[in-house]
Amino acid sequence: MQASPDSDERPQPAALQVRQLTMADPWHWLRLGWRDLRRAPGLALFYGVCFWCMAWLLAWVFRASPEYTMSLASGCLLLGPFLAMGLYDASRRLEQGLAPELSSSLTCWDAHMASMGMLVMVLIVLELLWGRASLVVFAVFFDTGMPSTASVMQVVLRRENWEFLAVYTLVGAAFAGLVFSCMAVALPAILDRDTDALTACITSLRVVALNAGVMLQWGLMITVFIAAALWWHALGLLLVGPLLGCASWHAYRSSVEPEPASPAGVD
Repeated sequence: MQASPDSDERPQPAALQVRQLTMADPWHWLRLGWRDLRRAPGLALFYGVCFWCMAWLLAWVFRASPEYTMSLASGCLLLGPFLAMGLYDASRRLEQGLAPELSSSLTCWDAHMASMGMLVMVLIVLELLWGRASLVVFAVFFDTGMPSTASVMQVVLRRENWEFLAVYTLVGAAFAGLVFSCMAVALPAILDRDTDALTACITSLRVVALNAGVMLQWGLMITVFIAAALWWHALGLLLVGPLLGCASWHAYRSSVEPEPASPAGVD
């Protein structure tokens, strides 16, 4: 049976090819992110305020009604990728020699809604599994009853509970590493190449697998920067949030080969 002309002529999307990175690359991404912030300070401040408000809202709910903290964290998990996508759009426009626009950054995801929705669903499933695993660890080590929210920090940080703290940290690190590996370049790939969520996640996993040491360094740098930003009233998020967002776009650019140019005369 002869294939139809349309199926032969329809261009197939190019596969995303990953690159080998060096240990100096994460610092270069931060420098490029800082350059983007200086070129679009107003837009960076807007997203920084958004991240700061999210952190303060989580802290307030944890103190006032801790039972709702997980629900609010899920809401932040839904909102976070859309905010990050706006920063990626700003860096992409600067890369193209265009001026970043707040309206464009706030709506850049609407052309990729299907992929974004699937990616958010993956994040929610991973968060639920992470939460369930954490409860199992608590149940194993505190078989006489779960500590209350008010006393949990005092309980888990006691010297005799070091085994619980070690296991809990290992479980959390495993899930955090999985989330980071799936998301390291997934969102920028969706924005830049309009790829589906599965391809974006697989590409991200390939980048991490090929550059395990570099991406581990990058993940640790992100953790340290965010921890430092949260130290005093979370004010550091005003700067660190947009900086890491723009730097993550450049991490994607360094990790994935650019889309090949179309042959002359082909749209």
